Amino acid sequence: MSKFRAAWSLLLLAMLAACEGRKDPCTAFFQPYPDMVSDRYRTEKNAQLLDGMAAYGIGDHATAAERLKLYVENKRDDDAARLYLACSYLAIGKPYDAELQLDFLEKSTRPGFRDQVDWYNALCWTCSGQYGRALEQCDRILAAKVHTYSADAARLKEALQGR
Repeated sequence: MSKFRAAWSLLLLAMLAACEGRKDPCTAFFQPYPDMVSDRYRTEKNAQLLDGMAAYGIGDHATAAERLKLYVENKRDDDAARLYLACSYLAIGKPYDAELQLDFLEKSTRPGFRDQVDWYNALCWTCSGQYGRALEQCDRILAAKVHTYSADAARLKEALQGR
């Protein structure tokens, strides 16, 4: 009986190792956008943003999303806050809410986050199981002459193929 248990244990270990190798692409590729606004001087107008970013900075994305949502409702033209809100939504498993925020950024007349919008859209579709759309987005990123996320898109495309 001990040979059976040993064989069974080895089989379980092999299965666990195989599952680790096939990590969920959403979890494997999502990284929140780096915080580049928290060092702003605190004012009455940006206090809500900085409170949201304090939560964002420690990885409390549920609180960050709540606070950033309130801020963005009042400051609709703050593209950076929208990007952080989208990342917080992705972090808490709300890719459709994240995509909505990215839609606002896509329509913005202010440049600055085009590459980030492309990449996080690919992640929204990955995290919502829309692998075909995510693959198409990776192809668009890879077709660009220069794109901040081309190496990431190539890796994501490889991970998604065959899903």
